[in-house]
Amino acid sequence: MADITAAMVKELRDQTQLPMMKCKKALQDSGGDIEAAKEALRKEGEAFIDGRGDRSTEEGRLAIYVDTEKGPGAIIELQVESAPVAGNEEVVALANDLAKQLATGPGAATPDELWEQECPSQPGKKLKEVRDEIVNKIREVFRMPRIARIDAPCGGYVHHDGKSAVLLEVEGGDAALAKDISMHVAAMKPQAATKEELDPTVVEAERKIQIDRARSEGKPENIIEKMIEGRMRNFYAEIVLEEQPFVKDDKQSVGAVAKAAGMKIKGFTLWKLGETTANEAEPAAAS
Repeated sequence: MADITAAMVKELRDQTQLPMMKCKKALQDSGGDIEAAKEALRKEGEAFIDGRGDRSTEEGRLAIYVDTEKGPGAIIELQVESAPVAGNEEVVALANDLAKQLATGPGAATPDELWEQECPSQPGKKLKEVRDEIVNKIREVFRMPRIARIDAPCGGYVHHDGKSAVLLEVEGGDAALAKDISMHVAAMKPQAATKEELDPTVVEAERKIQIDRARSEGKPENIIEKMIEGRMRNFYAEIVLEEQPFVKDDKQSVGAVAKAAGMKIKGFTLWKLGETTANEAEPAAAS
């Protein structure tokens, strides 16, 4: 049996971040060959994860990449098993790399396609190789259930815990305002960016409700229409981004603030970890 020194064990541990005893055994099994030991540990990690494929991944984080001048912008969801792992520095970096590569690379129609692409912060390594190295140390299941890219200038915001994120498609303005409006979206959760985006049947149903309510209150028919317009403005102010009072200055609407800064809001994507929303952008196919 090869003489396994403490220095060899330390070197393997430094490279894999796995426990000392596991590293020592791998070196013993490989006859002191560090590269063979690393490969054996990697395969052991894959087998371990394969056996946990049905594990729940209720934790994780969202990440975005934005460019308010040229675009594109991108958002990804990376799921893991536990909250501590979701906050792990390497996991945070991996999520950010995934979003950056999706935005600045050739695009990806599926998460599997994205995993096969190069990691922006570690040239020469695929994103899946970086993931596998982390998984081999942490031994938790990683999943990436959804990705989206918008081929246009975008701003955005990610909440500090990574569990909610917004990608805001804009024209004009600057990154600071785009981030502020994205924070507003995360807080106020509008259903549409503009009145024109609302489903006409939803608008008509609300209008009918307000007309029936006015009639039940005994209002004269000749003033009901004017009353309804006022009530519909309140309706829009509740669910339409441009019509909502801006959270940082509720004396102005979001639309008014954006217009004053030369910004046009084109749309938004609001994601919550583990949830599906009506405002998700379609994943962009590889170009």
